[in-house]
Amino acid sequence: MKYRTIRKTNLKVSEVGFGLWTVSTGWWGTFTDDQAVAMMQKAFDLGVTLYDAADTYGNGRSEELLAKAFPGRRDEIVIATKVGYDFYNHGGERKGQREIAQDFSPKFLRFAVEQALKRLKTDRIDILQLHNIHSKQVEDDAIWSTLADLEKEGKVLSSGAALGPAIGWLYEGVDCIQRRNPIILQHIYNALEQFPGNHLHAATYARMPRAGGTVEDLPEFRHGQMEIEPQLDTSFLIRVTHSSGMLEGKYTEDTVFPPEDHRSHRPKSWLINGLKKIKTLDFLTTAATGRTLGQAAIQWLLAEKTVASCLPNIYNEEQLVEFCKASDGKPLTQEELQAVADLYASNFGVAEEPGKYKGTMEREAVGK
Repeated sequence: MKYRTIRKTNLKVSEVGFGLWTVSTGWWGTFTDDQAVAMMQKAFDLGVTLYDAADTYGNGRSEELLAKAFPGRRDEIVIATKVGYDFYNHGGERKGQREIAQDFSPKFLRFAVEQALKRLKTDRIDILQLHNIHSKQVEDDAIWSTLADLEKEGKVLSSGAALGPAIGWLYEGVDCIQRRNPIILQHIYNALEQFPGNHLHAATYARMPRAGGTVEDLPEFRHGQMEIEPQLDTSFLIRVTHSSGMLEGKYTEDTVFPPEDHRSHRPKSWLINGLKKIKTLDFLTTAATGRTLGQAAIQWLLAEKTVASCLPNIYNEEQLVEFCKASDGKPLTQEELQAVADLYASNFGVAEEPGKYKGTMEREAVGK
């Protein structure tokens, strides 16, 4: 396993991290506490040091599992968690993956952090993320002042935000980077789903010439091929690294997901078109490369220097071992990166309806 130091911090994280949502929420199968703890400890044995939880995952369960998994090893791991959903008062309202009420008031943020510290059985959170913020939270100075105060008090070492729950949130992310310059931003990004992620990464390389600018004001972004250094401090944690499993290379046209699995709600066209797309990536997995498709997906992400760590969805040991090996595998060449970029530009040769997003995806430029 290789490690990266998050820019502007002393935090060193494994290139492959462990996202606890798979083992704590029931959306990717049911795990007992013992099974979840064993999976996390296996990840540690493989070199994983970054563990990404959220207070709302299982209504506190992910943080409790993390405390159970590593008693006495606090200084050997990096704990990331998230706050902002009020499951204390609305946790019983959750249905499947539907969102519950959020609260980003300074009072609630402080309360949520104190409760998280108790569940984690620690005195500090290494990476605190505002969970699925909108533009209102980006603009609210009181929220960011609260984060700064928590850092001064030592309860939080570094902070930022997570975008979601689904893919999108273009200007929420761009504005967060440009206005708040957070240490960390977590978002959905993978070789098949590069929008709006490419714009988010571009936003770290240069400041817009005017407030309220558009993505046209950002430098041209070439994933893994940028010759300039980022001007802003934001590093990225990447989730949905394998496009909901498509880039693991295990699906067929006959794949059926169980009713409780969130992928069961996707249209059949998602499966069929996805299989066509990944077929075009066969050149990444020839015998000469020594890679599986799942490893190539991680290595594609790690080619970008603004990526601090990848958080693949891990739900069995075989997959965990495969993904961890990607860190030490053969990096993608510049030619391979360019080939992926060319394929993405043509949507991998697949004609399909444009994606639908909930975030702020368009706006008029100010001052033009």
